[in-house]
Amino acid sequence: MAALYDCSAPTELLTGMRLSRAAIAKGELVVLPTDTVYGLAADAFTPSAVQRLLDAKGRTRQSPPPVLIPGLATLDALATGIPDAVRDLVKAFWPGGLTIILRATPSLAWDLGETGGTVALRMPDDEIALALLAETGPLAVSSANLTGQPAAMTAAEAQVMLGDSVSVYLDGGARDGGSASTILDATDPASFRIVRHGAVSDDALREVVGDLLAGA
Repeated sequence: MAALYDCSAPTELLTGMRLSRAAIAKGELVVLPTDTVYGLAADAFTPSAVQRLLDAKGRTRQSPPPVLIPGLATLDALATGIPDAVRDLVKAFWPGGLTIILRATPSLAWDLGETGGTVALRMPDDEIALALLAETGPLAVSSANLTGQPAAMTAAEAQVMLGDSVSVYLDGGARDGGSASTILDATDPASFRIVRHGAVSDDALREVVGDLLAGA
């Protein structure tokens, strides 16, 4: 079975990060901690790697994965027509538990599945995840579990479910059992829609965007 690296131990952290970078570069899968739950990661720009992620989870191309990014500059590179209100949300909640669906930059050479020309973006609030993203660039990341099973709160839980479909497991300690990220569809600049309720509350979103939030 693929090795699990304890990121609280400096030598294991260095080894795990090095092997994770190499695995991502080869189109393989890595499990990493995020600020919400453990994530299953693949290079967002390698279609075969994204397909491997979907296959490992037992999902179809009709369920494209979100993309984790290392910083705000990447937001402008991957999305187009970003409303000012989205920039307000990003300022308020990134890094953190808010995933925002936007129109993808049309020229990007990637294939995340049946996205309808959109992309779901998030900057996680986790040092290990951000350090890896800084090295690899954008990663397609979905919760590290089989479809229909609870999201993994530890690397060991992910390892039991995903086994050798993953090349490297980065163990950043147990997550706190909190919610997955809130997913907000902001593809219509006149009306934002909550797709999944999660770590960022409806009220917190309304405080930033007011009546732009559908149902506000």
